[in-house]
Amino acid sequence: MKEYRLATWPTLGPQHRRTAYHRVLSDMSQRHVSLAELCAHSGLGRRELRQFLTTLAECGSLVTRDAPRTGWPLSLRPLRNLLRRTRVLSPRRA
Repeated sequence: MKEYRLATWPTLGPQHRRTAYHRVLSDMSQRHVSLAELCAHSGLGRRELRQFLTTLAECGSLVTRDAPRTGWPLSLRPLRNLLRRTRVLSPRRA
């Protein structure tokens, strides 16, 4: 999965002068952001957002990186607690 960050603030054309695009630029100016996060926060569709990211990449305003991998599972404690509540596992003895 890719993450995107703004390298330089671009000059927006008339088709991109909407609040949703400014939200995208603001988010990307602060940190690396995934496509899913940008879609959720801006309200833009994936296709519309990808076109915008392509435009930013063409003018040299976009930096991309592969998202850091997180180990799975981080913790099995919630699963263990669920199994105890449903009595699949016996309760812990003191």
